[in-house]
Amino acid sequence: MAIALGTWGLTGAAPARTDPAKPAPLPKNERVGIWQPVDGGEQIPLWSPDVALAKPDSGNRPEATGNGTGLVAGRKWHWATYVTRPTMTLYRPTGPGNGAALLVLPGGGFEVVAMDLEGTEICDWAVRQGMTCAVLKYRTPQVWPVVDGRQQRPETLLALEDAQRAIGLLRQRAKTYGIDPHKIGVIGFSAGAYLAANMSNTEARSYPIADAADRQSPRPDFAVIAYTARMLDNSRGKNNLELRPWVTISAKAPPTMILHAMDDPMDDIRQPLAYALALNAAKVPVDMRVYAKGGHAFGLRPTADPITTQWPEQVRQWLQDIGMMAKTAHPR
Repeated sequence: MAIALGTWGLTGAAPARTDPAKPAPLPKNERVGIWQPVDGGEQIPLWSPDVALAKPDSGNRPEATGNGTGLVAGRKWHWATYVTRPTMTLYRPTGPGNGAALLVLPGGGFEVVAMDLEGTEICDWAVRQGMTCAVLKYRTPQVWPVVDGRQQRPETLLALEDAQRAIGLLRQRAKTYGIDPHKIGVIGFSAGAYLAANMSNTEARSYPIADAADRQSPRPDFAVIAYTARMLDNSRGKNNLELRPWVTISAKAPPTMILHAMDDPMDDIRQPLAYALALNAAKVPVDMRVYAKGGHAFGLRPTADPITTQWPEQVRQWLQDIGMMAKTAHPR
């Protein structure tokens, strides 16, 4: 997801239309307020209020919500931003659980967090499979600086700290939540996919250990990477498959599934190809599902593009294949 960001204010602006067939951008309807789940999820602070946290680039500006300026599958999608106190929102299966858990990392270009399209809607699917699911609302916005004309990763990535803290909490509270601490994975979309990959390849934390949750491993047991960004070093020519300098690969990375559309206008297919090849070279099990069409930021909303209706079943089958979900799990 990518949204224009002004001086710590989401403009939602779109360039002047030159194609009369394209719809006018929607108003973003930004309003001050803490994002709240509307479908029964339990929103849980990642840290106690007395723990000092580094601020996003918007400082103490109050959290706000709004919607994107375009429709996805004919519907609006909604975001949160100016997040200073990150949370995870927990959803549990209504019937017997299978012990697996999924941490959902929405995209939003590190400017906003796409809370429904790439968050709660994913949990709707996960709990139907018998999984416990948590959506991360991470600190944002955080600008990736440009040095000598080239984008750089922030030295400390606040969203990564939040993701590592969330998976630590899930492991530390596994018995309470009825999950297997060795069957906790992540699924990330766009910027969130970069976070999922980063979590997969490191156990280092950039924040001080606060409690027992931070002594748990922050590495997921499986990872699903959907239309990933910020992986490819595109300064070396159009056929290059080199990773950016800040992307490290570990032989300890978990089994990984990668989803991408060839016609993605925002993140070239070489982004996931470069990552998949690097994982394979490190002997990490990696599966890819690549489709001709689908674009970017389709989430789990069905459209005429087959990827939008077929990827959930493919992920379910893959989770069975790698032993994270029982073979008897029913497809939905």
